[in-house]
Amino acid sequence: MELAQLEAFRMVVQCRSFSKAAEALNLTQPSMSARIITLERELGEPLFHRTGRGVRVTDAGRAFLPYVERSLATLRSGKEAMEASRSASLGKLYIGAARAVCAYVLPNIVETFRERYPGIDVAIKTGRSSHVLEMVLSEEVQVGVCRTLVHPDVESRHLYDEQVVLVTHPQHRFARVGEASIYDVATEPLILYDKESSYFVLINRVCREAGIVPKVQMDLDSIEATKRMIEQGLGLSFLPLNSLHRELEMGTLAHVRLKEGHRVILPTSAVVRRANSQGAIVTVFLGLLDELFPRAAEQNKGGSQLST
Repeated sequence: MELAQLEAFRMVVQCRSFSKAAEALNLTQPSMSARIITLERELGEPLFHRTGRGVRVTDAGRAFLPYVERSLATLRSGKEAMEASRSASLGKLYIGAARAVCAYVLPNIVETFRERYPGIDVAIKTGRSSHVLEMVLSEEVQVGVCRTLVHPDVESRHLYDEQVVLVTHPQHRFARVGEASIYDVATEPLILYDKESSYFVLINRVCREAGIVPKVQMDLDSIEATKRMIEQGLGLSFLPLNSLHRELEMGTLAHVRLKEGHRVILPTSAVVRRANSQGAIVTVFLGLLDELFPRAAEQNKGGSQLST
């Protein structure tokens, strides 16, 4: 099966005519017919009904078409990535990132990017996810990495689902048991990270759905400061799991499972301003994200939802 055959098949479907498809691809009609016949023989099924008024795609052809479209799109993306890689040797990439993403996820991404493209400098601005979206819309940055937001002027690529978990001091009664009821959590002093953040919105929703009012005794705008307060035994909190790897490994904090099975998930995406094409530097950066988050790259064909 050859690329030329797939292109010929798609063009005949679009034009509903062998002669018009041949003209569009700058081929003779016999050459076009030969490509389709060879493809049909290889597949073992007729792809078109030939009639006096033109051609009509068969059920087999209709079933085959999405795979052809996907294959051609993949090859086109690969070609664009190769061309972008050649032209993206020098320049500067401007990234906007949610603060937690910048602190705990972006360093590994940027490290890999800089290893591959040492001639590209990187400038990063941080803020809440809503601010990151504004940066992208105003073209203050070229790419945003933040919670998934919907806006008609941006395109989003789902990267990963950030799990937000209950965190306590390792000697807390919840930690010793390994789990806690959301209703028991309501009786404990709660330290909240940034009341205007996406994390607060999610935690507040979980509490509201459970019909409880948490005992908020402290509100900070720093995840690191929140962790230090928990380590001092001043309360418990809900924090992104990505921010806890070091403390969990050292045993200075404990991750406690909620009995009721609540999972607090924050979808995180790369967002770019909607355009016919991206610059070479942005293209290679987005390609790297697809490589680093392959499952998300596949899921982007469908979509992702915020869930608890």
